[in-house]
Amino acid sequence: MKRKPLRRPSPWARHALLVLGGLIVGLMSVGAVLAPWLAPFDPNIINVDTLLQPPSALHFMGTDALGRDVFSRILFGGRVSLWVGFVAVGIATSIGLVIGLVAGYFGRFVDEILMRGVDVMLCFPSFFLILAVIAFLEPSLTNIMIVIGLTGWMGVARLVRAETLTIRERDYVLAARASGAGPGRIIFRHILPNAIAPVLVSATLGVAGAILTESSLSFLGLGVQPPDASWGNMLLEGKEVLGIAWWLSVFPGLAILFTVLGYNLLGESLRDLLDPRLKQ
Repeated sequence: MKRKPLRRPSPWARHALLVLGGLIVGLMSVGAVLAPWLAPFDPNIINVDTLLQPPSALHFMGTDALGRDVFSRILFGGRVSLWVGFVAVGIATSIGLVIGLVAGYFGRFVDEILMRGVDVMLCFPSFFLILAVIAFLEPSLTNIMIVIGLTGWMGVARLVRAETLTIRERDYVLAARASGAGPGRIIFRHILPNAIAPVLVSATLGVAGAILTESSLSFLGLGVQPPDASWGNMLLEGKEVLGIAWWLSVFPGLAILFTVLGYNLLGESLRDLLDPRLKQ
């Protein structure tokens, strides 16, 4: 009896998590970008006639203790969280790329000095280091983005260094060095393009971490300050009335959960897609 040939799995089956992560990230990003047009109410307008109303047809995520629409505040809070994530990860990735490329390419004492600096930074728990810095600065969105970025580059630096140590011994790099190409040309033309894939994966996962850090700082009162909306300070407000207004904690919590889940799924799927060592 002739056997039927096995059907190859569809791209959807192979990359279902990538599609799901991209869909979640896309929806959250669209909601944040279009918040001024999608929000049915002004997120900061106080209305004493609608205090702590449960979800309804008019306010389908309810209202808070000042009568503000929770759905509108979640949309505007998403703008804050995503902006912090992108800017902080951009700062961290830029620093990590430079340090990792320089340490991996030049090696020897340059590598030793830079990597010992990385080890020193890794000795300090990142979140407590951020708390200590923020305690001395004025809590603001700009300070949060800068501090998260300046304390989150060590993993990228180590990753890029490891990739650079491997790539610098390949034939095309050796040929470029033999032809008289300088370090700058070799690093930016030959090494960086071939080391960028794992950096993209790390950056995607880093956005999720930055969003969690910002939410944690805002929950502690050290992040975005009222009346501006942030998912973290919305959770802080909801904690005070959790027993009578569950929606004030549930919906911001779900926003954080799905956003972080989306970026984690996207990052893990990109790693499986871009890393040839993981392909079967």
